Amino acid sequence: MKNITLIIIAMVAMTACTWVKPTDEAVEVRVLYHHQVEQCKQLGRTTVSVMDSIAFIPRSEQQVTEELETLARNSAAEIHGDSVTAISKVIAGEQVYNIYRCKDK
Repeated sequence: MKNITLIIIAMVAMTACTWVKPTDEAVEVRVLYHHQVEQCKQLGRTTVSVMDSIAFIPRSEQQVTEELETLARNSAAEIHGDSVTAISKVIAGEQVYNIYRCKDK
């Protein structure tokens, strides 16, 4: 019984963990709304995904969203984008973003 309790505690603790970290370049990438990118150049699109549950325990919606945004920002930085906008809802831990360059570099 003690082992089962420890396993459950560990699983619950893991659902709160953030495993996705921004790259150095991605720190400068902004997450914007559609109306904020009207004057920007679209560079591409990225589909990002994370686990939305661990062993059938749902993860926080906020945590999943934050990790998806971080992955989208990382993807944008790889192609020298400076902004992203979500173009889909989060479905099963997956979301689609457009990547833009809004600033002249």
